[in-house]
Amino acid sequence: MTLVAALAGGVGAARLLRGMVHVVPSEKLVIIGNTGDDVEFYGLHISPDLDIVMYTLAGIVDENKGWGVSGDTFNCLEMLGKLGFETWFKLGDKDLAVHIARTKFLKEGIRLSEATKRLCQKLGVKAKLVPMTDDRVSTKIISGSLCLDFQEYFVKRKTEDTVTNVVFDGADRAKPAPMVVEALEEAERVIICPSNPILSISPILSISEIKAALKKTDAYVVAVSPIVGGKALKGPADRIMASMGFEVSAYGVAEFYRDFLDHMVIDEVDKHQKKRIEALGVKVTVANTIMKNLEDSVRLAKIVISTK
Repeated sequence: MTLVAALAGGVGAARLLRGMVHVVPSEKLVIIGNTGDDVEFYGLHISPDLDIVMYTLAGIVDENKGWGVSGDTFNCLEMLGKLGFETWFKLGDKDLAVHIARTKFLKEGIRLSEATKRLCQKLGVKAKLVPMTDDRVSTKIISGSLCLDFQEYFVKRKTEDTVTNVVFDGADRAKPAPMVVEALEEAERVIICPSNPILSISPILSISEIKAALKKTDAYVVAVSPIVGGKALKGPADRIMASMGFEVSAYGVAEFYRDFLDHMVIDEVDKHQKKRIEALGVKVTVANTIMKNLEDSVRLAKIVISTK
């Protein structure tokens, strides 16, 4: 029986989830991870959002960056540069080992969901981390006449392009990975993590069966706003929301999720938006949503789990 299902992508999600595993029994937590920003580099299949969550819950994440492995070295990348390969995607040696293992599993015919399960087991992650799909869905960033692969926009070009649209290539053919729909149907509570609504959560929702299950679920759906004081705590969510015509605020996030949202947790600096959000038919809890350490993450996780 799933107690909590969480939709997750990026550093904000990982920080909430590191607290969640101290509040919810790991065997009753299913984390549905975004794979829209998966990429192939040097012939390796890389799943950045799955890895951020996996490394964080394994206790090996680089806390300063919020991604990658703590204390990693970059000898392989340095040599690849000397051999004439592009090195803008910063993959550490230990990080590369995970991508090699994942790619080997996939080439043996093992699905991404099973490969993720095996990697989590090896790293001691007890919560169930599941990719949104075993099929390929690629987030494409449209900037005027440009169509950019997600990592090209996000890492190589440092999110400097103005985003005019986002397309999820392959979503119309993709099926949810095993356990995803079941988790949403059976959960008592669904958590929309403080992730970028457009780049991290929308790829998950772009799979029609997942969005339909979220709309139908009897679970209590709670979102944590990634927008605090009109700005994203990390990443380009605020700029993307603005360029695509969404209000850059906690209210804007609530409106984005209003089709299935029951409750919104917003930061104290945004308490003046409480009544506006409630007018959407969404309950609101005002709290300190900044997570600087594990204690902050546990505190916020307890709030998210206890909202009514």
